[in-house]
Amino acid sequence: MTQHRLVEAQKALRREASRDGLTGLWNRKAILDIFERELLRSQRGGGSVGVIMADVDHFKAVNDSRGHVAGDLVLRIIASEIAAVVRPYDSVGRYGGEEFLIVVPGCDASETWELAERIRNGVANCSVVAEGSSVNVSLSLGIAAGNSAADLEELLHAADTALYQAKNAGRNRVEPGGECALNRRPVSSAAQSKFWL
Repeated sequence: MTQHRLVEAQKALRREASRDGLTGLWNRKAILDIFERELLRSQRGGGSVGVIMADVDHFKAVNDSRGHVAGDLVLRIIASEIAAVVRPYDSVGRYGGEEFLIVVPGCDASETWELAERIRNGVANCSVVAEGSSVNVSLSLGIAAGNSAADLEELLHAADTALYQAKNAGRNRVEPGGECALNRRPVSSAAQSKFWL
């Protein structure tokens, strides 16, 4: 019985060490480890890995006008929406503050863009009501794709640069990073989700 408790305690500690306390998503270190592992796998087996960097638009305004408790709930809801859109074998992590990193194995730039657009659309159609009034939430997203662990930093930089291009181009949009040549197809609008805080 004591051995069983010890094993369970070790599992719980490992889970805590790799998960973000607020959203339950992978934390920054864990999602970067996953990204590296997927790039190594694609390097051996062929194919590519997409990466999506997403940032909540105007999040400071939510915290300033509704308070940090409402801001935390908005982050949890967005994390839940992202997790609901991705495939079971994709990985979602909280990269920092209001920024998320999504690792999508087996996706080239075009497929990564399509998934990023579905995520953007899902969050944009999410209706959040806090203290009796609606809070508009949206994401700006940057994408990149590659197949070599040696390019990890370059891919992160490309996705981050694309994210800032999306912010500068008006927010609530997806932008490709680096040399991503995309065949952009429209993504159908998802049903609106409602959340009350």
